[in-house]
Amino acid sequence: MQNIFQRPWTVALLAIFNTLLWGSAFPFIKLSYEKLDIQSNEYGQQLLFAGERFLLAGLLLLIISQTVLKRSVRLTREKVKAYAHLGSFLTFLQYLFFYIGLSLSTGVQGSIIAGSTSFFQMAVAHIRYEDDKLNRLKGLALTFGFSGIVIANWPATGSEFGFGLGEILLILAMVSGAFGNLIAKDYSKTYDVAPMTAWAMVIGSVGLLVIGYLLDPSGISMPYTGQTIAILFYLAMLSAIGFTLWNTLMKYNPVSRISLYIFLVPLFGVMLSGILLGETIPWNAIVGLGFVIVGIYLSTYFQGRRAKQRTNRI
Repeated sequence: MQNIFQRPWTVALLAIFNTLLWGSAFPFIKLSYEKLDIQSNEYGQQLLFAGERFLLAGLLLLIISQTVLKRSVRLTREKVKAYAHLGSFLTFLQYLFFYIGLSLSTGVQGSIIAGSTSFFQMAVAHIRYEDDKLNRLKGLALTFGFSGIVIANWPATGSEFGFGLGEILLILAMVSGAFGNLIAKDYSKTYDVAPMTAWAMVIGSVGLLVIGYLLDPSGISMPYTGQTIAILFYLAMLSAIGFTLWNTLMKYNPVSRISLYIFLVPLFGVMLSGILLGETIPWNAIVGLGFVIVGIYLSTYFQGRRAKQRTNRI
């Protein structure tokens, strides 16, 4: 019998809500940088801000796990090893490469490369899991999704694509994130999702804080105000909720079924930046969103139809 995290349209709604949360991080991070006067080339301060965000997210989730979810947050040697393994990929390496890579690349290329996470996850899942092989339907849905990202971020006439250190770091960030999601899926069979996610963020954040401090010791005393503290708290909460919900969906579903929704994150980022920051929403972003929705619909519709056929046979 399917639980709530396996029903096709429930999965779709939860995954869309989750990617909407993650997409909202884009405008709020931009706003934080503006208010804290963090420049695009100040890698140390960016990593310190990211470290503070994930440390706070992890601590909040530990409190929620203990008091609301009634889950044990106590560590053992085995848990420390597992959580450090997960945190190194899902938090530390992914965001270390992402923040520095994005500063060395353009927003356009960053958004397109960000869409490659789904490719890496589905490719590794094809090799790793017998029940999650790629097929024509998944390939078609993946093609629509990635096409949407490319269309939404297609540069204006005269702009050129380049490939250098920034792009390499962004690809490494996406690979790290993909492996982190798969590691979380495997560990969720043994450990409770919420405490596991919380400790992974806490452990990973320590690495970000150390690297950020080494790059810019002065950044440790950023001029926080009531407004920027509120934004930091929101970013921490969306990380705590987002990663817990995402890891739960990954636990109960094939990787290929969930990965397609990652295409929505940069598109929601563009849309919400337009709404919250007054930025222009380009027409191609709306067209790209349409392509992504078609890809997700194809996958969700046929997954639901196949599940219904299996139920009828039973």
